[in-house]
Amino acid sequence: QVQLVESGGGLVQAGDSLRLSCAASGRTFSNYNMGWFRQAPGKEREFVAAINRNGGSTWYADSVKGRFTISRDNAKNTVYLQMNSLKPDDTAVYYCAGSDSWNFRSRGYDYWGQGTQVTVSS
Repeated sequence: QVQLVESGGGLVQAGDSLRLSCAASGRTFSNYNMGWFRQAPGKEREFVAAINRNGGSTWYADSVKGRFTISRDNAKNTVYLQMNSLKPDDTAVYYCAGSDSWNFRSRGYDYWGQGTQVTVSS
């Protein structure tokens, strides 16, 4: 089992930045590919970004490409999501997740955090 705890969400204005963190405990963090997903009210959970085990590969949804950056520190068992130039459409609960495989679908992830709310006002 891997336990994931997100932090760093909050209420910001359009154009601001936030950095989300996801701290992992349990099994060896570096064994897992990590992803960030988000879910807005009334919408399905959607992929945001993913990073592979050693941080050498990343992938982003088109909607956040160029604005968000995913990174990880395996020594600290933590994955980050730096979010710049935030827009009201980015408002959602953000979840981090862990997977044995490299994929971008929520059903491919076995471990999930509880989520952190990000609200962007216009």
